[in-house]
Amino acid sequence: MTEELDIIFESCEEQMQKAIDHLEVEMTKVRAGKANPSMVSHLSVDYYGAPTPLPQVANISTPDARTLTIQPWERTMIQPIEKAILAANIGLTPQNNGEMIIISIPQLTEDRRRELAKQVHNLAELARIGLRAARKDANDEIKQLQKDGLSEDLAHDAEERVQQMIKTYSEKVDTHIAAKEKEIMTV
Repeated sequence: MTEELDIIFESCEEQMQKAIDHLEVEMTKVRAGKANPSMVSHLSVDYYGAPTPLPQVANISTPDARTLTIQPWERTMIQPIEKAILAANIGLTPQNNGEMIIISIPQLTEDRRRELAKQVHNLAELARIGLRAARKDANDEIKQLQKDGLSEDLAHDAEERVQQMIKTYSEKVDTHIAAKEKEIMTV
């Protein structure tokens, strides 16, 4: 029975880590007033009729904290890249000089900072929902093991261990949120 419990704990921890990893990826997409290639790297561009991730058709760089440059490997890709940026409606206005696309990142207003902070809190809530789902799955499996002969004490201890895991991962979510909120609200 302890082998089954170890498998349950491992699976639960893996699910919780995936929720944290997803949160980290999503938070890089939230702009905090500084240029970051991840602001546009998730966009798909029409590359000869096939939707292709932007990093596969261009080099994305940040020459300074307020500028993002996109250097396509083919000049013919400038228009489709501009279209993709505008269609994504991410609040960025591309400008091209015939060879590359330059995006100036505007200074964030106080209202926009508050909106971004709310967006970050929504991402945190989604991560917490993922953590709770992992806990529920683990607890359901523990209850099933209990029906199959696991002692009540071992089942209770297992549920306590799962609760400790969710507490640890919730603290990680809070840490990420606090750091990102500080980054957003810093002028």
